[in-house]
Amino acid sequence: MKKIILAFGTRPEATKMAPVYAALKEQSGLAPKILSTGQQREQLDGALAAFGLTPDEDLQVMTQRQTLADLAGRIIPQAGKKLREMEADMVLVHGDTATTFCVALSAFYEGIPVGHVEAGLRSGSLSEPFPEEANRRLTSVLSTLDFAPTAGAADNLKREGKPDTGIFVTGQTAVDAVRMVAGRAALRPSWQAKLDAGQKLVTITMHRRENLPVMPELARALADVARAHPELHFIYPVHLNPAVQEAVRPALGELPNVELTEPLDYQDMAPLMAASELLATDSGGLQEEGAALGVPVAVLRNVTERPEGVAAGVLKLAGNDGAQVKAVLLDLLGNPAILEQMRRARNPYGDGQAAGRIAQAVAWHFGLGERPENWAG
Repeated sequence: MKKIILAFGTRPEATKMAPVYAALKEQSGLAPKILSTGQQREQLDGALAAFGLTPDEDLQVMTQRQTLADLAGRIIPQAGKKLREMEADMVLVHGDTATTFCVALSAFYEGIPVGHVEAGLRSGSLSEPFPEEANRRLTSVLSTLDFAPTAGAADNLKREGKPDTGIFVTGQTAVDAVRMVAGRAALRPSWQAKLDAGQKLVTITMHRRENLPVMPELARALADVARAHPELHFIYPVHLNPAVQEAVRPALGELPNVELTEPLDYQDMAPLMAASELLATDSGGLQEEGAALGVPVAVLRNVTERPEGVAAGVLKLAGNDGAQVKAVLLDLLGNPAILEQMRRARNPYGDGQAAGRIAQAVAWHFGLGERPENWAG
């Protein structure tokens, strides 16, 4: 049996890797194990619970107000030691977090091949998103297998010199995950009551490092939008980062139609997204999850590494200038026809079978099966 270690440390990584773990368990000749870094302790545990997963090993690296350098300094040596102890034949990492790059580097130092799930995303700017754009580019240098969610992501890797033999177009595992959970989890009763009373929901998330300098301005813009639409209920799960809390609560905390909540477990977040009229977010994963659920997404960034959604019409780049964000959101919420057109847009991110393709590709790498066909999109 080949020991395949899935390494992750944040909620988005856990939710997007959970379907991969399930698919690997079904693949003959492979034995998956989970190595958690604990990079986002509170949110990670909730995500794992949503899929009934428990880490086999946990580095528990999280500290309060941790710097990126300190985080890397803890993950790299500890991950290398654990990978040796777990006798890893391959390590799978996901996306673009500090955990992703640091564990990939540890595996490289140990001579263990790396498979990169959600490989090839590029914004073209090392500062947006920061530090994620650098993390994913650096991880691609180290990876043996690259699981690109779209043909465009695969093209990015080829332009950077990655060989075709190690690139697989799989679709996005976020599509697998959100459909799995949204279909079985119920909306919170208080939110369902608002829907039953005819009140529509708008979900907000905003936490990116590059947005921190302008976050108070963005919060004020969101407050203006909420005041302009008292008939809507705005739900904002606020990131635990104290800098985010301090930036958004003064502007949004007292508005009657804005609900600031704790970060949500995936069992709550998935049905909330599915029930929303609009998602306003600077997150990466929510762009794909919104598209998979047919929910319009306003992206609170200047650039996105997920351009397929913009081209398809389900994503709208709103920027991170307060006046521009306000104008874009007011335009979307004031024009039901535009939102309906976005809801009908084609989902460019996957068919819900990405995890199976990844498991098949890993088995192929070890001579245990046929190479999977690329997802055609």
